[in-house]
Amino acid sequence: MKQSEWNGFKRFDFDFEGRETTVVFAEEENRTDKWLLKAEYFDAFPETELALMRQGYNLVYLKNTTRWGHSDDYEKKFALSKFLTREFGFCASCAAVGMSCGGLHSVYLAAAHPEMVSVMYLDAPVMNLLSCPAYMGLSPSSKEAGESFWNEFYAAKGISRSELICRRDHPIDMAHILLQHKIPIILVSGDSDKTVPYCENGALLEKYYKENGGEIEVYMKKGGDHHPHGLPDISTVVDFIRRHY
Repeated sequence: MKQSEWNGFKRFDFDFEGRETTVVFAEEENRTDKWLLKAEYFDAFPETELALMRQGYNLVYLKNTTRWGHSDDYEKKFALSKFLTREFGFCASCAAVGMSCGGLHSVYLAAAHPEMVSVMYLDAPVMNLLSCPAYMGLSPSSKEAGESFWNEFYAAKGISRSELICRRDHPIDMAHILLQHKIPIILVSGDSDKTVPYCENGALLEKYYKENGGEIEVYMKKGGDHHPHGLPDISTVVDFIRRHY
């Protein structure tokens, strides 16, 4: 393991079954067995994770094969959870933190291994692949950005737009599994998101959960675009996670 410091906390980087893995420990005097799984973009907008780490939560990241999701990513994370429990005494379940494509990863992971996810914090999550990266609905922030995302997705997944229309394995198609296992969700988004439009993504999850009795809290940022992620008052998300995990 390679030891370093991350925002004042002890960070350890190591190889886990061929994947770059990071574990950042809370301070020893108040460390708990609870942990946050940052699903993608490890260093991006970490304010909420840092606030929870100061309250004893640990932070974990495993590098994905692609930000657009692959079944091997979720199986590796599940295996990692077993390792963390065995080696460090971590809980068998985590709080999943999913921003943008990290939301996609969090949902797929929870659907594949619901026993591993106690609560989810989704921030402008990709729920509908026809919306992002295919951009078959509202226009993206720029044509160039939209094509760049699509080319990356196609190279990683090999799925054409016409094939994508017929598929029923978008993140939103996993919502019934999350609901069945009563996974609580806090959902944050901007009402002016041009990269992952809320009406085509997060709104679908909100509607399904509310219509079927799921526990979901939604916070919309007026005039907010895709970035920055997070809320001005991070205590809202911190309190939600602490109540449920």
